[in-house]
Amino acid sequence: MDSKNLGIGIIFLIENTVGILGNVYLLTYYLVIYYKKHRVKPLDLIIMHLIMVNFLIILSKGMVNTMTAFGLKHFFNDWSYQLFMYVLRVFRSMSIATTCLLSVFQVIIISPRNSCWKNIRFKSPKDIGLYISMCWVLYIMINALLPLYMSIKLRRNITEETGFESNMVVDNDKITVSLYIALFVFPDLLFSILITWSSSSMIIILYRHKQRVQHIRSNCAFHSNTLEFRATQYIFARVFTFLAIYTLSAISHGCNALFSGQSWWLMKITIIIALCFPTLSPILLMSQSSPLFQISLLLIKDRESSNSVVTI
Repeated sequence: MDSKNLGIGIIFLIENTVGILGNVYLLTYYLVIYYKKHRVKPLDLIIMHLIMVNFLIILSKGMVNTMTAFGLKHFFNDWSYQLFMYVLRVFRSMSIATTCLLSVFQVIIISPRNSCWKNIRFKSPKDIGLYISMCWVLYIMINALLPLYMSIKLRRNITEETGFESNMVVDNDKITVSLYIALFVFPDLLFSILITWSSSSMIIILYRHKQRVQHIRSNCAFHSNTLEFRATQYIFARVFTFLAIYTLSAISHGCNALFSGQSWWLMKITIIIALCFPTLSPILLMSQSSPLFQISLLLIKDRESSNSVVTI
């Protein structure tokens, strides 16, 4: 084993260790809560699903690349490798979709009752479970379309004559690029916009709440302002982490495709970046008593007390 493979293998091993320990710890934490209370909140269900998806990404993509970096031989044939890549694409799509659902659900929780979100509030974990199940079915189908089309194109090009084959390849390449953009790039971009927008909305809501509590006595106002500051930091950290990793991953994938996978270093850097979000996600979601959840409860109590005063 040469030094560069050893170095990359150590990096993969560190990512896998941190990611697996963090996700297992956090999943155990929520399972203990469910065991004690015998019920699960919609927000907890989303977080548990995100943890499981990230754990599956690390367990599959991370472990395989770690074993390869340390000199273990590939145990895939052509068919099993295509299946493995298909499963990884489904896991990645579900990770982005669940992260988007988490951000949107949190802004729904803390939004005022007269906001545009009042009619789409999730009333039970069944609503969340239905949405997640629909996402699984959708991405299982979507991620199967492009490989199926590529296999059909390959068989068609083999059977065509030489003069017609070159035209077919050019036309199908354009169709392939269009399919890739429509099925993979556009949904990821849409989810990224939704995450950024929902996080910005949460910051605006927190700022407006800060303006409303200025008339409360100083110690309560100080406590509220402290929670708002910590919640804003938490939101910025999560959004910056996701967007930074997603942007770097998109750039590295584009460069890797441009060089046709010929750069060894670029391929390994792409894998390292792809494993960063599943590894760092448990750190951002390490405790349910994070500032965002505290300020959410504070806002809900504030709205309830305001409504009771109006009723009286």
